[in-house]
Amino acid sequence: MLLLVALLAWPVGLLVWANGKIQRTDALSGASGTDGTTYLLAGSDARGDGGVAEDGTTGQRTDTILVLHVPASGPTALISLPRDTYVEVPGNGPAKLNAAYAWGGAPLLVQTVEGLTGLTVDHYAEIGMGGVSQIVDAVDGVNLCYDADVDDPDSGMVWTAGCHDVDGTQALAFARMRKSDPQGDVGRALRQRQLIGAVMGKVSPGALAVRPGQQVSLVDAGTAALTTDEDASIVDLGRLALAFKAANGADGITGTPPISSMDYRPGGIGSTVLLDPDLTPAFFADIRDGALPAGEVGGIPGS
Repeated sequence: MLLLVALLAWPVGLLVWANGKIQRTDALSGASGTDGTTYLLAGSDARGDGGVAEDGTTGQRTDTILVLHVPASGPTALISLPRDTYVEVPGNGPAKLNAAYAWGGAPLLVQTVEGLTGLTVDHYAEIGMGGVSQIVDAVDGVNLCYDADVDDPDSGMVWTAGCHDVDGTQALAFARMRKSDPQGDVGRALRQRQLIGAVMGKVSPGALAVRPGQQVSLVDAGTAALTTDEDASIVDLGRLALAFKAANGADGITGTPPISSMDYRPGGIGSTVLLDPDLTPAFFADIRDGALPAGEVGGIPGS
């Protein structure tokens, strides 16, 4: 009986404890809801943060922006928005997408993404890239693959083509590398999704059930690195994880919106990524309605 009580009490206690450790911030716009559930995932990259390589940039920015949408019916979609996407930032005019975060943090990023996609963000989750290392180490490392040799001083990624077991520091460099990738931000987004998928594969309920010590260390690392919107609970994060897994499965959708140019130069803000103005609105409407077939979407034009 005591063993049964302990087995039942442990997950409940862990849930309550984890929920109390979540860091929250005002992020949501309060806009009228759209069909389905939409999550905005951002990777914040603060220079000087532990584990983040220095590259001369100061302050904080978001190099990773993902829209995860679960429609009422149809495939779950995970769409990467390149950080340099040319957008209209509310109150600031045309700019690169990650400028919204630099200027107004999570609230302005949420508003900008809502204006771009037509989807109301129901939950926001931000992970400090410096915390990626601790999360990977908490699951005893992951196996990652990249089919090229890399020696990239900006990210710290040193790689021999193929698949390798990596620790947290190596995983962070894998997720941050951009300049040595011929696909730039699009290629980096692919590797970041691979990394998150690899971590999730190590934290499946079956794998953790007999390792309570790892459960605690993972919650510690995850909640230290993660900031969510003001309304999110640990249950919402669990649903987000399940949605992410579904999007990356055989029945999900991953990729980018339709891209017209990877080097659009409107003047005054340098090189930007231009989404196709004719195809993008219908694309996000189909994502909202679950109308697209499962598989890869978007990508670099002509690739």
